[in-house]
Amino acid sequence: MKRLEGKVAIITGAARGIGKATAILFAREGAKTVIVDVLRDEGEETTEYINLGIPGGTALFIQADVSEADDVKNMVETVIKKLGKIDILVNNAAIQPVGTILETDVNTWDRVMKVNLRSAFLCCKYVVPHMIKNKSGSIVNVASVLGLRGGDKIIAYATSKAGLIGFTKSLAEDLMPYNIRVNAVAPRAIDTQMFRAYRSEEELKKKVGRYLFGRLGRPEEVANAILFLASDEASYITGEVLVIGGYC
Repeated sequence: MKRLEGKVAIITGAARGIGKATAILFAREGAKTVIVDVLRDEGEETTEYINLGIPGGTALFIQADVSEADDVKNMVETVIKKLGKIDILVNNAAIQPVGTILETDVNTWDRVMKVNLRSAFLCCKYVVPHMIKNKSGSIVNVASVLGLRGGDKIIAYATSKAGLIGFTKSLAEDLMPYNIRVNAVAPRAIDTQMFRAYRSEEELKKKVGRYLFGRLGRPEEVANAILFLASDEASYITGEVLVIGGYC
């Protein structure tokens, strides 16, 4: 039996990168996968790939800005109407502008907090009541190792991910009585379009030698960890942060 057979999973930021890899893996493991993203073309492309390319694969695309309350509320209502329940929520949507405190303006700071942290709060706010009704659920937040140890020239992103880690641990305490687990993954350096967007090839060459195994991680490697935490295999794990790619 597939590990997510019969489950309904929402994945935000699922049109590309880690979110896309997770959506595809979840579909292969039997989940009805809801792909949520602001990017319509790429979101629909991923949905079509799952529905046509994976035997038995079932995917639904919903275009939404998960940093906006009305969009999230409508998204959750659509999922319940069409699929009847929500078993898994993966909060993956994020942006990653670079800059020190001197280089980061107020609008950029606010936008990062809104997309990276407020979106997780909103998705949980509207999803959790449905999980409570079912007396079960699993939430996985995609944080970052930078939220644990910080990093140079990425103050807004690192701060938002530190907040997401605190959110994960507090939410896990609140939801434990309802049999709802809340965990996070904290990847280090993953080869995604977002990661490369703010770094030159020269910068990457200088950094990659310090990474685990001397390379960038792959989105699929993070997706495997998310699958474990989302599945019943992690039925006695909550409030944990799984670092992927090494802490130092």
